[in-house]
Amino acid sequence: MAYAVEQECPQCGAPIGLEETDHLLQCPYCNVKSFLFAHDYYRLVLPHNAPDKEIIYAPYLRFKGNVYSCQGQTIGHRIVDITHLGTSVKGLPISLGLRPQAMKMKFVSKDTAGSFLRSSLGVADVLARVGKQVSGSGHLFHRAYIGDTVSLIYLPLYVEKETLFDAILNRPIVKLSQSEEGLGLAAMSHTKWRLIFMSTLCPQCGWNLEGERDSVVLTCSNCNTAWEAVEGSFSRVGLAAVPEEGKNIVYLPFWRITASAKGIEINSFADFIRVTNQPKVVQKEWENQDMSYWCPAFKIRPTIFVRLISQLTITPKDFKTKETVPRQGLHPVTMPQSEAVQSMKLTLAGSALTKKKTFPLLPEIDFAVKDSTLVYLPFEDKGHDFVQQQMRLSINKKALEYGRHL
Repeated sequence: MAYAVEQECPQCGAPIGLEETDHLLQCPYCNVKSFLFAHDYYRLVLPHNAPDKEIIYAPYLRFKGNVYSCQGQTIGHRIVDITHLGTSVKGLPISLGLRPQAMKMKFVSKDTAGSFLRSSLGVADVLARVGKQVSGSGHLFHRAYIGDTVSLIYLPLYVEKETLFDAILNRPIVKLSQSEEGLGLAAMSHTKWRLIFMSTLCPQCGWNLEGERDSVVLTCSNCNTAWEAVEGSFSRVGLAAVPEEGKNIVYLPFWRITASAKGIEINSFADFIRVTNQPKVVQKEWENQDMSYWCPAFKIRPTIFVRLISQLTITPKDFKTKETVPRQGLHPVTMPQSEAVQSMKLTLAGSALTKKKTFPLLPEIDFAVKDSTLVYLPFEDKGHDFVQQQMRLSINKKALEYGRHL
């Protein structure tokens, strides 16, 4: 379940309701669009009911995403959603429970009154805890975290009579020891944490960029370009589309990552077919064809994700593409290309028919990315499914919609 967030419009100050997966903000009052960007991750505060108290915020690191593990001779996966205390102050609850789901949070801003305890828990620490929860049987060769959301959520507290209080319920939590009585002094400033509101005008032609609330890539239909946010500004993304005629056509986005591999000899599509032991006769032209790994540019259930990355990568393509943005029927890009890169070992593991031979090689494999392109493939609406006729590939509509809430 996505958390609800309330944010003021940077233009007119009106309140706007968001979900934690939203990136594109549009004010219903002044109609101004902004793209939300944070340099590391979103920082959110729970509302409190202690207006006359000096508030101290305790950090909780939240991870939500799909965890994949290549263990034994199988690929395991699990959808994980955990929130864990990120400070060493004793007596605080380990988790926030249902509070983030039941309450509307706000982004930390320069106007957020109070001080913030330092987080002693890093993302790597939380991922290690997550990994322990999804461990299966057999030797672990590789683990990947894909389609994840990481954020810091702050619980409001205050100190009164040497006691730490929950500022939401105004109830005592724990009696402070002498070493913890000065925790307010140990708190840090948050003035450098700022959410960046990026203008959604195309950097190349000045036209309005288009996308949906949860899009991580925006497109410009005027100059046929695509853009993703990097370090607080828009960076151009390679773009291609397979044109298709028809009334019931929907374009689904996929990342095509061209890369060579070290630790295992895969420099061409022919190499990949041989390494994964596919029941295919290697064609002469495949020897000079760069190896490209395909990955959905949208979130979807882990079982479907593993099937898609293997099927798309193994199947030879003879698409005629154009560097244009389809005019209608675009599904939003909700999976950034950085996470598509992380999926390449999973693609190799899922495609290999001799997993006993391939899995032990995974820890030593490194990929050198040569090129990355966002490719829109046409799918025909068949009622319950979207079908890609050339690849004989189908994706269930409900699964696609469910993926937008992962």
